[in-house]
Amino acid sequence: MAMKSLPRILAHRTCVEPRCYRPSLKQCLQTTVSRDYATQNPFGGQVSSSRKQVTVTSDDGKVDWRDLSVREKAARTTQQTFNFGVILIGFLMTGGVIYYLYTGVFSSESKVAHFNRAVDKVRADPRATDILGNKGKIRAFGEPTSNKWARARPIASTLRKDGTGTEHWLMHFYVEGSSRSGVVNVHLIKRPGQTEFEYKYLALDVKGHERIYLENADVVQKAKQSSLRTFGVNWR
Repeated sequence: MAMKSLPRILAHRTCVEPRCYRPSLKQCLQTTVSRDYATQNPFGGQVSSSRKQVTVTSDDGKVDWRDLSVREKAARTTQQTFNFGVILIGFLMTGGVIYYLYTGVFSSESKVAHFNRAVDKVRADPRATDILGNKGKIRAFGEPTSNKWARARPIASTLRKDGTGTEHWLMHFYVEGSSRSGVVNVHLIKRPGQTEFEYKYLALDVKGHERIYLENADVVQKAKQSSLRTFGVNWR
């Protein structure tokens, strides 16, 4: 009787004892991934497994410098050096554009400024308007280009320096009036020590007419020399 009741007692005890909990493999992996711990980086420093590794392309500056490994510090340094280089190049390009605009457009000694002054002289000279037509309808333009739709035409010019150090600036452009059209030739010089160019000559050439000198330094110089001579005596 006692031997028969023993299995029942064991079965009863087995049922009342708590079960041993065995987590599945998926749960073990999730627990391992979500656990926050630090691993030693072979290049020095500690990289937290809860954040992404800092690289040149992924660094946003949020991770403190002290928490970076040697490789991550190198990546951040490379990124910052590249960014500084881009900023420096942009600064130099901006300065170059400003310098070009000033020297080529806004400066009183720019090509555009001399072109505009020469056009004003043509329009103001009665000899030129008698040939070309109404000064209000005289327009000036540079060299024709392959693009027939281009409104701005480049002004042909040459800048050179002679043996004495004098700079010679030669340019020419075209004018067109209600009656005729012509070509304007300009020769500017700047001697050593001078800060601005001055006219050597400014001439208008129209087919079928004699050249019209709106500015001629040689004629002016000869007139000054002749005015200083009286009765064959040089009064300088």
